[in-house]
Amino acid sequence: MKKYLPFEKPSRLTFKEGNPKTDKNQKVKGLKKYRILRLNLAPFNLSGFQVCSMASEGCSEACLHTAGNPVFQQQKDRGRINRTRWYFQDRQEFLSKLIREIGNFEIWCAKNKYIPVVRLNTTSDISWENHGIFEMFPKIKFYDYTKIYKRALKYVNGQYPSNYYLSFSLNEVNEKQAFDILNKGGNISAVFRKDIPKKFKGFKVINGDAHDLRFLDIKNTIAGLIAKGKAKYDYSGFVLN
Repeated sequence: MKKYLPFEKPSRLTFKEGNPKTDKNQKVKGLKKYRILRLNLAPFNLSGFQVCSMASEGCSEACLHTAGNPVFQQQKDRGRINRTRWYFQDRQEFLSKLIREIGNFEIWCAKNKYIPVVRLNTTSDISWENHGIFEMFPKIKFYDYTKIYKRALKYVNGQYPSNYYLSFSLNEVNEKQAFDILNKGGNISAVFRKDIPKKFKGFKVINGDAHDLRFLDIKNTIAGLIAKGKAKYDYSGFVLN
């Protein structure tokens, strides 16, 4: 039996502002109508719980968790550790609060004339479909990135609710799986060191840093992302030269 890890229950699980990546669409013409609610959890080496079961050595070292202003890292760590431990150690209460916050977000978007979008795996890779959340909110668009091939395969085979979108993440050990998803009609994301190419191995590459609304991407494309945080110093093969 896993040892209980102490945590404090935060007043909020999710946030609709304050993340440069998910807030980018607010500065893009035609995309200001979307508002993203996000959930950030902490990686295993901080929380003691695995939230990315298929994380490679490269992406673990370059985890997006470290992206952003380092001045606020300690504060972010504390909040994400608390949320992660709450999810794993008192899941029913966690999910009740999460569902309530998503419902409040949907009401807020309706009042303010926004299209509600939710990204639950901002810094994790959890199978939220197992909790039936997408079906509870059919008018909300949910989206995530994943490195779990079985999840991506289910998505391209149309086995998820229509309001959920998944993009498969390329790393240094899953290239065969990533291009299989592309060939089956799905999309992937890839991290590049300095410049985003127009094509990569025959597939069109779009600027994934322009905004984070991946469900708007053209099918069979690669969302190219520039390395951020610790990823700038990765040479495992996760970051492409």
